[in-house]
Amino acid sequence: MRVAIVYPPMKSEKGVALLTQNRQFQWFSRPTYIFPVVPATAATMLAKEGHEVLFLDGIARNLSDEEFESRLWQFNPDVVVLETKTPVVKRHWRWISQAKESHNAKIVIVGDHVTAMPEETMENCPVDFILTGGDWDFLLKNIIEANFDASKFECGVWYREGGTVKSTGAFKLDHDLNSAPWIDRELVHWELYAFKNGNFRRTPGTYIMSGRDCWHAKCTFCSWTTLYPTYRTRDPIDVVDEIEMLVKKYGIKELMDDSGSLPVGKWLETFCNEIIKRGLNRKLRIDCNMRFGRLRAEDYRLMRKAGFRLVLFGVESANQATLDKFVKALKVEDVEQGAKWASEAGLDVHLTFMFGHAWEGPSEIASTVKLARSLLAKGHASTLQCTLTIPYPGTPLFKELKEKDALHTLDWDEYDMRRAVTKTPLVSEEEIKRAIQDVYRGFLQPRALLHRLFSTRTLFDFGFYYRGIRSLIGHLTDFKSSTSL
Repeated sequence: MRVAIVYPPMKSEKGVALLTQNRQFQWFSRPTYIFPVVPATAATMLAKEGHEVLFLDGIARNLSDEEFESRLWQFNPDVVVLETKTPVVKRHWRWISQAKESHNAKIVIVGDHVTAMPEETMENCPVDFILTGGDWDFLLKNIIEANFDASKFECGVWYREGGTVKSTGAFKLDHDLNSAPWIDRELVHWELYAFKNGNFRRTPGTYIMSGRDCWHAKCTFCSWTTLYPTYRTRDPIDVVDEIEMLVKKYGIKELMDDSGSLPVGKWLETFCNEIIKRGLNRKLRIDCNMRFGRLRAEDYRLMRKAGFRLVLFGVESANQATLDKFVKALKVEDVEQGAKWASEAGLDVHLTFMFGHAWEGPSEIASTVKLARSLLAKGHASTLQCTLTIPYPGTPLFKELKEKDALHTLDWDEYDMRRAVTKTPLVSEEEIKRAIQDVYRGFLQPRALLHRLFSTRTLFDFGFYYRGIRSLIGHLTDFKSSTSL
């Protein structure tokens, strides 16, 4: 069977669509391209089963609509698969409708939005199948192996039978991740994502996932809990084997593990010691997502010894009431202590914050700005990211705010972090965006600049910080208010 896994171009005056990013969506004025691990795994699975696979990312390739359509339909696919997210789902409905008018290929759509609201997409476009949940790579293999015989489908598949929409029930996350093949990097054109990524200090870089997805899996705002309510991991030795292959075969210098939270405990200890044992810590740097509150100072020191460079933490707010409401299972003091331990171990700490919570007023916003700027000034945060609070469909936060009539709109086009979709009666959108800019200006504090200067030792560092300055300018533009910069 001929299968195309695609990202159609998303041309917009808003910028470049960062559609492959794991947990959220933004239009970026200065694009970064994230390696799409699960779609790449799906492509590899099918190719190993003998299917002919086209992996066509029209966004990363910067293709025109005409170029994309030509490449896709010249391939003459039997099946076309595309991943969607809330802010572009309406665009994908239109694309699917147009494609079905002139082509006979079966079309499959996946992603967090259609997992949360499958009936909506079935009603708004003539899509053939929706694969719900995060293990859609396994489900895709299943429906193709079944030759689209619904009686053989696993749970989590939505399909049409005659004029009726049917489902095989709620998806299950019972697949063995160790059974998934290592990604065929040539098949999915890994080099498209190896250099244009703001997270990488050294290039070429690439991504893997040691687990799906976050061992906490309770944050009420996170769309990824819609896809991965159950956490599973790969065997740590198998992960190290794959990393060693990536270093030897492709010359990878930096690796991002895109699990929502890197496995901890015995798994992390085994992984780090194996990396050190094989000498891979001298050949590449490793980045990961982590949560505060689970690791101690000695854990961060072991990670640094194993070659970890960048650790990303979700903070969201400096207000304990907000953290509790989000079920973060996190104390503000954990943030300050954890960031200190990690930075003192020699790790670069990246923090994320969200602004525009319905219940927060000026004082709560100011405390988050203060915390973020303080961590930058102390050198306990190297980089950070600020976003507007977006309650994605399928999350408890979305359900709560919708029931309370606390949303400005249900127009999914507006859920792209360019404007506040949550009603904030205590502050204006202008004040929220001004606060975000105040945080980003924290990079220009004299103490923060000094920390950055003293940490610059190589040409890699210089290039990384130069790109960081350009990104800073881009972020200030992304959240520009009517107040002059």
